[in-house]
Amino acid sequence: MSLVGALPFLKPCLSPSVSPGRQRRHTLPASEFRPLNTQDAISVFEIEREAFISVSGDCPLHLDEVRHFLTLCPELSMGWFEEGRLVAFIIGSLWDQERLTLDALTLHKPKGTTVHIHVLAVHRTFRQQGKGPILMWRYLQYLRCLPNVRRAVLMCEDFLVPFYQKSGFKVQGRCSITVASLTFTEMQYPVRGHAFMRRNSEATGVPQATLFPYILKSGHHQC
Repeated sequence: MSLVGALPFLKPCLSPSVSPGRQRRHTLPASEFRPLNTQDAISVFEIEREAFISVSGDCPLHLDEVRHFLTLCPELSMGWFEEGRLVAFIIGSLWDQERLTLDALTLHKPKGTTVHIHVLAVHRTFRQQGKGPILMWRYLQYLRCLPNVRRAVLMCEDFLVPFYQKSGFKVQGRCSITVASLTFTEMQYPVRGHAFMRRNSEATGVPQATLFPYILKSGHHQC
């Protein structure tokens, strides 16, 4: 997959109080979106472990699984960094069937056209600030630039369904996967069209005028 067309969605977001011309050299960007790599794995897992262990007693991805996906398909991940610190992330992989099965939890299917979003998590210090919806918006627009991707799917607990509906996901039905006593709803988002941008800019509270520069340049989850 080519990342060239997706680069605008990964560029740093500069702090509005500091103009680019006045930034000091050699300082980290105030806010940056980029694909994750194996060097980020420990930071990813620490955020995920804190977010999920206290709620469900387990993590969607263990550390070796995080490294597994960041080795096989780092281009399907996205991290949000503020001054070099990871504050939120998404990890995905490719899937090649209409519905998720148990194999989807551990496999990456390079010829698949569906992105399975394994996990979205936000560092506890940065929750309740709208970062989850903004990161999901950025990620979905980034997927639109990957030519082979046709849709994104995920599974979540029922109480998170409204959150993902606000991001444009539709319920597919009850997921066949269960983890211990937990059951999940399967949801999907078609990676096409511009109507979602308008809906999501309203849902996340991000002004449409703020989102358009990025649009024009490009031609189980704790939030």
